[in-house]
Amino acid sequence: MMSGNYTSIDNQNVSGSVPAAVPDPGHLTVKFEDSNLQTFPPSGAHGKIASGARPPRDADDTFSKPVSGSDESQQSGWLRVFSVSSYKSYFDVDTSDVLERIKDSLLPFSGTFNEKTSNSPDLYGPFWICTTLIFVAAAIGTFVTYVAHKIKSKDWEYDINVVQWSAGLFYGYVTIVPLVLYVILKYFSAPSGLVQLFCLYGYSLFVFIPALCLSIVPIEIFRWVVAGVAGVMSATFVAVNLRAHIVSAGERWFLIVAGIFLLQLALSVVLKLYLFTITV
Repeated sequence: MMSGNYTSIDNQNVSGSVPAAVPDPGHLTVKFEDSNLQTFPPSGAHGKIASGARPPRDADDTFSKPVSGSDESQQSGWLRVFSVSSYKSYFDVDTSDVLERIKDSLLPFSGTFNEKTSNSPDLYGPFWICTTLIFVAAAIGTFVTYVAHKIKSKDWEYDINVVQWSAGLFYGYVTIVPLVLYVILKYFSAPSGLVQLFCLYGYSLFVFIPALCLSIVPIEIFRWVVAGVAGVMSATFVAVNLRAHIVSAGERWFLIVAGIFLLQLALSVVLKLYLFTITV
């Protein structure tokens, strides 16, 4: 009997817990709205990234206008010599400009370098040309000396003075010679821009880079020919570009041009005697 009662109670509980049948609502249609994730950035963007994700306006003012009280806004007159901003325009060149001026320096008889750079002389090219010359001269000179010692089976020691001497020679030459020439031209009433002279003399040294590389060949007469050709090209480049300007100095213009030519030629002789005269 207990089993029967248990079955009856269980059936009643089950029948009482079954929910009523839910009527079929029929076919449901779900509609999704278009999302802005299909396009980036969204067309309805707001805030600081609006209008094509442009930077905030206060950033433009911060970086485009000098800050009041800064060195750039306060320094004037001769004090601008000590301001970095005064030299920014002389380094405002790109690769094509430098390559074009290097090409002109390898065409010494054209005489168009001063005309092309009269409004935009740069110091970027001269600085890196001199710096490259220092390391090339030291590296090539050391290598030639090393080979000469090894051929004769003698001990070789690296001479650090080669780097110091090269730096003093090239940096000193490209700085002192234009300064002296600037004073001379001003004395003869044919003044020229100082930066223009720095630019001219800096690019005139480029021809010595391939000349130094060719001087690896262990033939003495060949080294003299290379040094002579490089010296004549460099001297002609400077003299021809300054000739038209120095003519206005009067009858002594020929002496000035001849002095410029010979001084530049002497540089190549010094390089040959110091770097490529090998004594073992």
